[in-house]
Amino acid sequence: MTMYEDPKAVLVRYLARAREAVLWKLDGLSEHDVRRPLTPTGTNLLGVVKHLAAMEAGYFGDCLGRPLPDLPDWYAALMDDTLEDNGDMWATADESRESILGLYGRASAHADEVLADLDLDATGTVSWWGEGGETVPVHVLLVHMIAETNRHAGQMDIVRELVDGATGMRAEAPNLPQQDEEWWAAHRQRLQETADRFR
Repeated sequence: MTMYEDPKAVLVRYLARAREAVLWKLDGLSEHDVRRPLTPTGTNLLGVVKHLAAMEAGYFGDCLGRPLPDLPDWYAALMDDTLEDNGDMWATADESRESILGLYGRASAHADEVLADLDLDATGTVSWWGEGGETVPVHVLLVHMIAETNRHAGQMDIVRELVDGATGMRAEAPNLPQQDEEWWAAHRQRLQETADRFR
């Protein structure tokens, strides 16, 4: 059986690739740059990783009755809805990059262990979906987490480009035309001129 004939292996692989993309977006940046809020709503690279760590711990831990041990206090506050709004989307001055990345690594490893133990049709309950929660199969949790991770990786793509111009999907797969700065400047100018015709 090839990897593509095993539905769970396919889903786990897509989640792993999305996680790699998330982590790569922080490579080579200063502590300041990973924390900089670069959108009006404060989107920042380290905060997105913190949020994704919480989501992995929630969906593949709490929802499946296999909680990840030794979680920070803010996680419990997030789960009982007492955390300040967006409190899981930024790292406080007391939270180091290493602690956030370590939490994401632990949550991901824990998720992988749980997923290895369970069939796709095993069920868990997402307490924050609807009134009273919703019971769903593992494959729904996996698809949801793949979508969530990729959505946030896309946000990180844009934030990283705003920080230092770095782009691409992964180090070995840039997923963009390999052109020089002059080509990109001309391309952007052409797009701007086209948009300006519709003012």
